[in-house]
Amino acid sequence: MTNEVTSTPCLMRVEGLHKRFGDQQVLAGVDLSIPEGMITFIVGPSGTGKSVLLKHMIGLLKPDEGHIYLDDLDIPTLSSMALNEVRKNFGVLFQNGALFDSFNVFDNVAFPLVEHARMKGGDIAQRVREKLAVVGLEGVEHKFPSELSGGMRKRVGLARAIALNPRIIFYDEPTTGLDPLMVEQIDELIRSTNESQKSSSVVISHDIPAMMEIADRAAVIYQGKILAFDAPHALVDHEDEFVRRFVRKGLAAKKHHEGR
Repeated sequence: MTNEVTSTPCLMRVEGLHKRFGDQQVLAGVDLSIPEGMITFIVGPSGTGKSVLLKHMIGLLKPDEGHIYLDDLDIPTLSSMALNEVRKNFGVLFQNGALFDSFNVFDNVAFPLVEHARMKGGDIAQRVREKLAVVGLEGVEHKFPSELSGGMRKRVGLARAIALNPRIIFYDEPTTGLDPLMVEQIDELIRSTNESQKSSSVVISHDIPAMMEIADRAAVIYQGKILAFDAPHALVDHEDEFVRRFVRKGLAAKKHHEGR
């Protein structure tokens, strides 16, 4: 694995992460540093451990071996109570938005504030409106998820993910299932949200063109290991043959689609 030397502080470190499910080795010694204030993409073919790595980083899974540090805290070793406190640093936008169908937009976005923040009702309402404005959804507080388009549900999910002003926002395949125009809008939303919230972003994706467009750093994972971690443009001519082929194939697929 190569690492581009940078003076940017590291916010989260993954060291020697291993995870096996039965006979299947999913993570085989993952090492990765998440730089503060940047957008980091983690890309790779399906079934190579991207989502499993994400679940470890937010504390939903415990590794067989290895460490995940946020500041000086080793996440896999924390008690349930301590882990709940640490998770206040995280916002997560899951692939399908994961909204509560029986809640309207306001209550979906307010949920983490009600559960985890000591805020008065008026302050919660103000925060909800503020976060909906960040994602460009003013005036939809009383709508239900069933009344929203797929892209709008993603935006509501993001508003909820940033409600607690997290230090790191995790995106799990944020553009899967969206049309090309909506993909561009979500990509721009990731970039603008990272800037406006002064946060760090980790995007789990197979979308190479999006990586080239908005990522500051990108990691390529294959067979449970990080093969490369660098600026996106550096991966096009990377010394590792698989990394080169994977990135170039992703870019060629977009050109082929645009030429049809």
